[in-house]
Amino acid sequence: MHRNAVILMLCILQSPGLLAQAPIPDWCRALPRPEYKTVERVSISDPWFEVYKPTQGVFAIYEPHQAEETISYLIVGEKRALLFDTGMGISDLKKVIAQLTKLPVVLLNSHTHNDHVGDNWEFSTIYGMDTDFTRQNARGSRLDAQAEITPDQICGVLPKGFDSKAYATRPWKITSYTHNGDRFDLGGRTLEVIATPGHTPDAISLLDRANGLLFTGDTYYPAPIWLFRPETDFDAYAASIRRLAALAPQVKVVMGAHNIPFASPTLLLRLVAAFDAVRAGKVQPSPDSPGKVLYKVDDISFLMRAPAAH
Repeated sequence: MHRNAVILMLCILQSPGLLAQAPIPDWCRALPRPEYKTVERVSISDPWFEVYKPTQGVFAIYEPHQAEETISYLIVGEKRALLFDTGMGISDLKKVIAQLTKLPVVLLNSHTHNDHVGDNWEFSTIYGMDTDFTRQNARGSRLDAQAEITPDQICGVLPKGFDSKAYATRPWKITSYTHNGDRFDLGGRTLEVIATPGHTPDAISLLDRANGLLFTGDTYYPAPIWLFRPETDFDAYAASIRRLAALAPQVKVVMGAHNIPFASPTLLLRLVAAFDAVRAGKVQPSPDSPGKVLYKVDDISFLMRAPAAH
């Protein structure tokens, strides 16, 4: 059991009246994920986050106490660092970043769903994709944020001083636009922007070609991939995952934005095959939450809108 789940259970045992208010969510019972035992952990002062170092110069900043299990990445060069996403905005990511590097930091989002832009407002240099979807999300959102902190979404306790009633994704300012093929020179390390729309219109991946690292955002991660929202485009997603699969021979590690910060590049090929099988009607869905179904092909799964009844 995850250590915060243990703390929560102890609180419940001491205060039986809490039992009806704070049951442990099922997803929380599966934590901690065993894969993290194989990764170097980095000590930080904020218990909301866990920070790991899956490879040299890369910090995976993990939020295991919220159901999204979001992972943001700090990628460090010799002259500056690039922060790929800012997570939920539930605790203070900027303070964590200050403990990991003293270099100047530029921010780039894998896409602009609320669970990846929560602390954008704290940073002064923010690159965004030149899409209406990005500009709309830069205005912030209270509704999406509030949905992330219902009791079934939290594992353990929220940070001390966190104001749940005021919680919202704050607006942020796009300081520059980025486009497919742009390169970010961090000094001794170059990151290439790969447009991978589908999950959202502004979805991107990052390729560190020299080190064989591919950061895929929500185009791939080892959990049910969300493809049910109105902004999702199946044709664009199919093209994007083919683009990533073509890079597989050059990649050593795939780093998605949820759950676990590493996967084998061979999964990129299997991702294409799985999605093609779903679209061809070869995979039977299973019911999930209201209005959604889960398509599962071995260890790859997609959460989609339920087919319309005939």
